[in-house]
Amino acid sequence: MSDEEAKLQSVRSNIHVDDLRIQSILSNKGVTINVDHEVDSDEAMILALGYKQEFKREFNLWTVFAVSFSVLGLLPSIAACVDYQQLVVGASPVPWILAVLFIISVALSMAEVASAFPTSAGTPYAVSQLAPKRIAPVMTWLTCWSNWLCQITGTPSVNYSGASLIFALVTYNKPSFQPTTGQAYALTLGIQFSHGILASLPTRWAARINSVGTIANVLFLAIVFVMILAGNKRQEIFADDPTFGNISKFNNNSDAWGLYNQTEFPTGMAMLMSFLGVIWAMSGYDSPFHLSEECSNAAEAVPKAIVMTAVGGGLIGLLFMFAMAYTVVSLDQIAEDPLGLGQSFVTYLSQILQKKAINAAVSMTIIASYFMGESCLLAASRVTFSYSRDGMFPFFSKLGATVNPHTQTPVYAVWINFIIGQLLLLLMFANDTAIGAIFSVGGISGFVSFITPVVFKVTNAYSTFKRGPFHLGKWSRPIGFVSIAFVAVMIPVLCFPYVKGDDLTLDEMNWTVVVYFGPMLMAWVYYMVAAHKWYKGPKSNLDEGTLVYEDVDGIPDEKNYAKEDVSSTKASD
Repeated sequence: MSDEEAKLQSVRSNIHVDDLRIQSILSNKGVTINVDHEVDSDEAMILALGYKQEFKREFNLWTVFAVSFSVLGLLPSIAACVDYQQLVVGASPVPWILAVLFIISVALSMAEVASAFPTSAGTPYAVSQLAPKRIAPVMTWLTCWSNWLCQITGTPSVNYSGASLIFALVTYNKPSFQPTTGQAYALTLGIQFSHGILASLPTRWAARINSVGTIANVLFLAIVFVMILAGNKRQEIFADDPTFGNISKFNNNSDAWGLYNQTEFPTGMAMLMSFLGVIWAMSGYDSPFHLSEECSNAAEAVPKAIVMTAVGGGLIGLLFMFAMAYTVVSLDQIAEDPLGLGQSFVTYLSQILQKKAINAAVSMTIIASYFMGESCLLAASRVTFSYSRDGMFPFFSKLGATVNPHTQTPVYAVWINFIIGQLLLLLMFANDTAIGAIFSVGGISGFVSFITPVVFKVTNAYSTFKRGPFHLGKWSRPIGFVSIAFVAVMIPVLCFPYVKGDDLTLDEMNWTVVVYFGPMLMAWVYYMVAAHKWYKGPKSNLDEGTLVYEDVDGIPDEKNYAKEDVSSTKASD
């Protein structure tokens, strides 16, 4: 028997791409994929999208939701974003309610896209199929870079916040201790290194770790919520204070729901600016998209996990907003940071809780933050892997696209993200404004990448879009336009400084416009100068010998011809 005959007899399944309801880099070309084993619907889908099944599908709806909810990390996220929300327009739940409604709209639109294109490449792959062919490569390229900026800034920003909480707790208990920038960097380095080890483990272990992280996040959030309401001791704490001596146990409705504009802009603008805190606290609902190739029944489980994360996180976060609004004593005092903690959330807790309760609440927040950082690195590594697989990076694409044969995970991609994260954290040696920019960059870069495929879905590809099993039906276009309008408004708002006129100094400047649009401009210039010659969007990594192309007359191309007597398994939708 010849080698060619042996190869043909090894074929166990034929995937006829055009028989699947899918848009992909292989569709509408009469392609049949021959593989040497039986395939299920998930593998048939990823093969039809143009990629090998390289990971074990050991995530399910619950565990992929666990990752995204852990990335959401509501308790540490809310703690980290007090400066960007409550200290902008007050503790009122109104900004959270309005922002979350629009964020859910964006999540619904993205979930519909994820169902149609369940690959770890995420939104850029969708852009490559939905954008006009003439501009699809450059739009895919820019979407990749925007999403990658979101991913690589996520882990360092979370871990920097977690390290800051640890030092704030130490300072609270030992006021003489004041951490140096070098100590903050070293602690963040240690946290990120441990995350790198965890994110390099096999998928089944990653799924278990993130399940524990989600349980911890939900449990600790509930405990701290109860502590804030039931353990509220603000009447005792401020009993001898001449300003707040007659304070009630809870704020009245007008104080709790009222807006307190602390910026130099009109209140409406201040509210929009405060959405940054909500956006950052709610970021992470896209994580299931990037775990599509490790999830069973991905076309349904992934979009459901996206929606569950956005809706569940929004509702749970709202309850926490209620608790803060009705218990906070003085936002001005929090902004002054009289204890020198550098963490507004800890200062807020000191207004309402006794010392032991504060230690417990902040400790639980730190633990939740740790799990959140690990989940961020896990999701980000899959993004780096998928973009490396498409050849996006000029220096490390081959390395980033390598799957470790022992763990069957993209270990090199994990450590590439680790190194880049540590380089970004060098911004802390500049000033607080510079390191703070990575918070807002994560918001704007994520939003741009989330909404780009939606723009093309409701315009150019409206009549050709092949939706997956999860879809919005007749509401797809209206929800899409609402999402687009929200993001269009928020992009410039996220770049606004919080002061103006003579108060606007280099230290008070919002450097998001430089930290985000600078790299994006460089990415566009690089594409125009060089990358356009070789980057055409996602590219298949299937072996050419496994593909059979039909000629225009419907006769299979002989060079890839598979024997008629080979058993054929036709993948259906």
